[in-house]
Amino acid sequence: MKRQVLLLISVFCLSSVIGQVSYSIPEEMAKGSLVGNIAQDLGLDVKRLKSGKARIYTGDSSQYIELNRERGVLLIKEKIDREALCRQTTPCALHFQITLENPLELFPITVEVTDINDNAPVFQKEERRFEISESAVIGSKFMLEKAIDSDIGLNGLQRYTLKPSDNFVLKLHSQSDGSKKVEMILQKPLDREKQEHISLVLTAEDGGEPQMTGTMQIHVTVLDANDNAPVFSKTVYKASITENSLIGTLVTKVSASDADKGSNGEVTYVIGNSMDTVSKLFHINSEGDVILDGLIDYEKERNYHIDIEAIDQGGLSDSSKIVIDVIDVNDNSPTVNMISTSGSVPEDSAHKTVIALMSVNDPDSETNGKVNCIINENIPFEIKFTSNNFYSIVTDSDLDRERASEYNITVTCSDEGVPSLSSSVTLTLQISDVNDNAPVFERSSYEAYIVENNTPGLSIFTVKARDADWNQNARVSYILEDSSVNGVPVSSYVSVSADSGVIHAVRSFDYEQIKDFQFRVKSQDGGSPPLSSNVSVKVMIQDQNDNPPQVLYPVQTGGSLVAEMVPRSADVGYLVTKVVAVDVDSGQNAWLSYKLQKATDRALFEVGLQNGEIRTIRQVTDKDAVKQRLTVIVEDNGQPSRSATVIVNVAVADSFPEVLSEFTDSTHDKEYNDNLTFYLVLALAVVSFLFITCLVVIISVKIYRWRQSRILYHSSLPVIPYYPPRYSDTLGTGTLQHVYNYEVCRTTDSRKSDCKFGRAGSQNVLIMDPSSTGTMQRIQSEKSILDEPDSPLEVRRVSDRTMRRQVLLFFSVLCLSSVLGQVSYSVPEEMAKGSLVGNIAQDLGLDVRRLQAGKARIHTGGSAEYIQLNKEKGLLIIKERIDREALCGQTTPCALHFQIALETPIEIFPITVEITDINDNAPVFEKEERRFEISESAVIGSKFMLEKAIDPDIGLNGLQSYTLKPNDNFMLKLHSQSDGGKKVEMILQKPLDREKQEIASLLLTAVDGGEPRRSGTMQIHITVLDVNDNAPVFTQTVYKASVKENSLTGTLITKVSASDADKGSNGEVSYVIGNSMRSISKLFHITEDGDLILNGPIDYEKAKKYEIDVEAVDRGGLSDSSKVIIDVGDINDNSPVINMISTSNMIGEDSRSNTVVAVMSVNDPDSDENGKVRCAINKDIPFIITSTSSNFYSIVADSELDREKASEYNITVTCSDEGVPSLSSSVTLTLQISDVNDNAPVFERSSYEAYIVENNTPGLSIFTVKARDADWNQNARVSYILEDSSVNGVPVSSYVSVSADSGVIHAVRSFDYEQIKDFQFRVKAQDGGSPPLSSNVSVKVMIQDQNDNPPQVLYPVQTGGSLVAEMVPRSADVGYLVTKVVAVDVDSGQNAWLSYKLQKATDRALFEVGLQNGEIRTIRQVTDKDAVKQRLTVIVEDNGQPSRSATVIVNVAVADSFPEVLSEFTDSTHDKEYNDNLTFYLVLALAVVSFLFITCLVVIISVKIYRWRQSRILYHSSLPVIPYYPPRYSDTLGTGTLQHVYNYEVCRTTDSRKSDCKFGRAGSQNVLIMDPSSTGTMQRIQSEKSILDEPDSPLEVRSVTSHMSSLFTCH
Repeated sequence: MKRQVLLLISVFCLSSVIGQVSYSIPEEMAKGSLVGNIAQDLGLDVKRLKSGKARIYTGDSSQYIELNRERGVLLIKEKIDREALCRQTTPCALHFQITLENPLELFPITVEVTDINDNAPVFQKEERRFEISESAVIGSKFMLEKAIDSDIGLNGLQRYTLKPSDNFVLKLHSQSDGSKKVEMILQKPLDREKQEHISLVLTAEDGGEPQMTGTMQIHVTVLDANDNAPVFSKTVYKASITENSLIGTLVTKVSASDADKGSNGEVTYVIGNSMDTVSKLFHINSEGDVILDGLIDYEKERNYHIDIEAIDQGGLSDSSKIVIDVIDVNDNSPTVNMISTSGSVPEDSAHKTVIALMSVNDPDSETNGKVNCIINENIPFEIKFTSNNFYSIVTDSDLDRERASEYNITVTCSDEGVPSLSSSVTLTLQISDVNDNAPVFERSSYEAYIVENNTPGLSIFTVKARDADWNQNARVSYILEDSSVNGVPVSSYVSVSADSGVIHAVRSFDYEQIKDFQFRVKSQDGGSPPLSSNVSVKVMIQDQNDNPPQVLYPVQTGGSLVAEMVPRSADVGYLVTKVVAVDVDSGQNAWLSYKLQKATDRALFEVGLQNGEIRTIRQVTDKDAVKQRLTVIVEDNGQPSRSATVIVNVAVADSFPEVLSEFTDSTHDKEYNDNLTFYLVLALAVVSFLFITCLVVIISVKIYRWRQSRILYHSSLPVIPYYPPRYSDTLGTGTLQHVYNYEVCRTTDSRKSDCKFGRAGSQNVLIMDPSSTGTMQRIQSEKSILDEPDSPLEVRRVSDRTMRRQVLLFFSVLCLSSVLGQVSYSVPEEMAKGSLVGNIAQDLGLDVRRLQAGKARIHTGGSAEYIQLNKEKGLLIIKERIDREALCGQTTPCALHFQIALETPIEIFPITVEITDINDNAPVFEKEERRFEISESAVIGSKFMLEKAIDPDIGLNGLQSYTLKPNDNFMLKLHSQSDGGKKVEMILQKPLDREKQEIASLLLTAVDGGEPRRSGTMQIHITVLDVNDNAPVFTQTVYKASVKENSLTGTLITKVSASDADKGSNGEVSYVIGNSMRSISKLFHITEDGDLILNGPIDYEKAKKYEIDVEAVDRGGLSDSSKVIIDVGDINDNSPVINMISTSNMIGEDSRSNTVVAVMSVNDPDSDENGKVRCAINKDIPFIITSTSSNFYSIVADSELDREKASEYNITVTCSDEGVPSLSSSVTLTLQISDVNDNAPVFERSSYEAYIVENNTPGLSIFTVKARDADWNQNARVSYILEDSSVNGVPVSSYVSVSADSGVIHAVRSFDYEQIKDFQFRVKAQDGGSPPLSSNVSVKVMIQDQNDNPPQVLYPVQTGGSLVAEMVPRSADVGYLVTKVVAVDVDSGQNAWLSYKLQKATDRALFEVGLQNGEIRTIRQVTDKDAVKQRLTVIVEDNGQPSRSATVIVNVAVADSFPEVLSEFTDSTHDKEYNDNLTFYLVLALAVVSFLFITCLVVIISVKIYRWRQSRILYHSSLPVIPYYPPRYSDTLGTGTLQHVYNYEVCRTTDSRKSDCKFGRAGSQNVLIMDPSSTGTMQRIQSEKSILDEPDSPLEVRSVTSHMSSLFTCH
């Protein structure tokens, strides 16, 4: 710990304060300057300052003064800035104490700091800007920012000056805090036209020496008043634009200027036209650019007149006109209207047949409206011009639907404009069908193949014919023509599907009866009359191996015996006979092969594989039997193959009588029968043996499968084989042409495997188990799903299509007459529906019947049809009510143009109906009202453009005049325009006065000249805008308020209010705080509503009152000012401040009472009762707090200390003031009690007892003694020492040792319970203190017995040579005591408990041994049959773990006399008999073991064969079967010698013939039951160790080494 000072000050020796010394110095003195001689002023010697360690204590304040103890003077430590230290507070002083120790003395010192003029007045901002309207009145006030001077008195701020002073003067107002409020007063009107910007300099001066000043620049901007209207640069603007110009095209640019500035000089442009067409087609932006906003068309409008208006922000305006000429371009394509069309025409139509009639119009004029029409080339049609704008399309050559069933006739009409424009229309013409084509087969003849023995109804193949015609004419039916095959109608062989042409077999064919046949199939269409064709079909039957071979020679008869003779002199290759056979099948099914199946002597004869010749293969000898019987099998090469057998009897003899005697001798028959009986018995024995062997094999396999089922079924563990979905029969020799796929479903819950058919596909068939036929047979018995894959089912749906509205128009072009003339009519608009227009028949000079016969009708092109024709009366009447304004707008004249068309011959009459206007529309303004905002300063003659009214009528019925009422302030002025319209302007003729009338309402009326006269009105609302000519005025000159210190931020202090007589923005007042002091702006802010809000924490101790200058400013820059005085209310908000002067972090536990621990000072910034402080410390600790002098306290020890009871104290000092509510502060001192070695180590027990098993390893840990020391650190460090003593005369250190650090007691030697059973010694515990303290404890060690001694037999005594026997008389009764085996065990406890058992005996039914006492007694009556010599082997076992034993042989003689016993024990005849019997049993045992060995060999071979068959599936078929085995399964018997059973992980693979396994770590009873057949890698294990146990017990693997921890892995 650094800077730890232990102050030992006696409270009773503290002296009182002698007095107080004060000094006065100016600020900014240099570092090291002299303040005063404190030693002299206090009357102290310099030595006292040194010995008392005099120092300055300032609390938490900065230390500006330092003490020089050598000289006894006070010096400047840091330069003092009075303004930073005290601000405006007077007087400004530093307060601190000088403390001395031994004894403690405190001297308060005060140093007053006086002000010097070192600060100039400063404005918070270097410049201030005002915007004042030129209309501001004289006397308007503008509040200025005050300057700040940190100095006080004469050195502070004294006066202000303003230069130049042409327009403004200064006015100062003294305030209660001694400061001055500064206002700038307008004394001369402002004129923006003369001077727009005014720059002033405000200077602040102090009264110090030398005098210091500060300046602020004031910039005044004179705001403009709206007294000038905008003026256009031209009265009329002219422009031109090409029709169809892009939207956004700049048409022209207009410009208007306004002499005003700012918002008054900002000009906006608007289009004044009230017509929707103009406002939708054009718009003008703020820059005066007239932009095209829509599409313009020269044919609709050739020029546009646009009224535009320029308006400033004050409502003053000017107007102008734009005349836009539209330039025509060729922008209209010809319009093609189909008058009459035909959707279809027969392919046998005559030339010049009219297909369509059309009219063509182009809205353009002159060359742009001239049109030429053409159609596409390479089609049998042409287009002809018939009359004005009319064209017809006619056939030009023969039509053929089979070549082209449809034509797309494109008519293209182009005008002669530059560039040329064109339009096209496409006519789709269907060519209707005529039945002129017969069906045609895809082939000239067909050949098909079918395998014999087919299923009746089987699809053989399909014939296909196509007809080039369409619909019903192309519908093909198939018919089997009548014919016969071998005299049988062909229909009994095959049938043909009429719709699809599929040929089916009616019967099952036999290749051996018929190999092929022919017939004809006819295809016929559905036309009228029908057309047909036929085709020849040849069906060839394919052979199937359905006939076995037939043996022609030798002929097999029922009774006679035919034999071939072979002389005994026959040489090798002698031809005995030839087997002749035939097969009625063909091809490879008829290829025969011959094999010798059986023969009496196979080494004598052979059969030719291909020719069936039987020849000798060796020389015939006399030993060969006369009678030879050969069995020959004949097989064909079909799949599956078929066979036949024939028996050939051969006689080996030189003469026929010899043969006859051989075949008829009864002696031989008897001998044969005897031999047969012998061989039958022998065969029966062999079969029995094989049967038993098979039983053994089956049982082995069953046990194996049962053991597998224990894993798979009883343990619910699935073995899920994976079979690929398709595998092929690679031979492909089945009778079916196509091989089918089978999906095999293997399950563990069922013993059957199901399969199902799949569709015909590639050569993929899974090799299936022939036994798995259950589900397959059921499917095949229900339905045959095997079809010919090359014969898909074809379904043709023939639907008749009906054509609607098919019209064939036959017009003769030669009969078309020219236009006779044009008829015109004139009707007024709005005539009722059905009103008469005119008698068109009379006016055209036509008869009404001609109109009816010629199918007269009106053709209007694409226009709406307003007029209809009454063909019965020959009249034109109104069909729809006609509105001239909707039809033609302002266009004059307004007319309808249409044609009347007649047929046969075609005549076209153009008709014109003119529509005249009536006064049915009143003038209408686009808007019902118009609003103007005009400043009251607007000058007389200001113009305001008004919206024109719209009257759709024309001529006198259109708009004529306008009126405006009332007309006190405004008058109307009309300007005639070139388009006949009038521009309307409203002129100001009398000044406006907002104070008299703020809102004026006018009515503008538009009147037309029709009868009756119609009018329209628009309301005009004028709002007079205010001019800023009034400044804001506060309701009070001074506002007073109060607020408690520490009030929350956001607290409302007071509300100020100022009003402005102006309106709008001129009357909007905003409030600002005018104080330039940053502290004021940080503590308070004022809202737009005048609410003065607390914006920061206020402290009564820092400032008791605030004076705030508030300014109200309107938007025109005019302002007023007021003052807010805020009194701060004091509250008890300061807690006592505790300063630790001196503290000690550690004290010894042997310290005396009244030892000083800490010295502190306590101060409370509050005054009066709030500043009085009382201090206390926490209770129940051996310390107290005492007050030494004013605001000083010391903490001293009050009683003795003990570190073992409390090693640390947290002393909390709490100081509370007497305010309401009381506030407090606390500080916590952590005091450590240092340790003194005053406690000896103490053992956990008063004495110890420990146990150790004998035969221990030297160095073994016996137990641990533990002692604890209540002291700390080195004083608590305990060491253990073995005290000197002896055990049985031997030093105890030769028996045990003690670890000095841990207290662990170790055995030095191996103990023997039989030699020493216990011993005692003492252990001392000693700490590390100085001096050290110690204690000791007694330890007793007891030796525990271990079963390390076997029992020792005392009686009967076992000797090497002599034979000792106990005699039992033959008259001995049951329970007769023969002898007693006596044994002892030197061990103790249960290790010495002995038990006796009879291990072996000559006759176990005669004797027994007592389990506990070892007495040998008879258990039945001794008889004469009992052998004299009885040999008993008795085993004696103790009860230890593990147990130990000893054996003793007791010879007992059953005799009544000793000589009898002697003769029995010396006779050697019995030994010989015993040896003979032993040899017999050894031979018998050898035979039994041999038999068992052979049996086991058979079992192993059976399992091997089973595994071999399994491997054929798994390996040769390349089918992966991937079983899932659980990683661990247990040996449920758990009979192994190892304590833990090991896990085995079995690795099964398909790529290797070996199954691998690996050992796992010891775990729970989990061992996988392995397949014993997995002997690949396992054989190597078995060669070292047998792992095959009983078949009913799981496989157990016993480890020879008990410490096996490594893994044995087979790869």
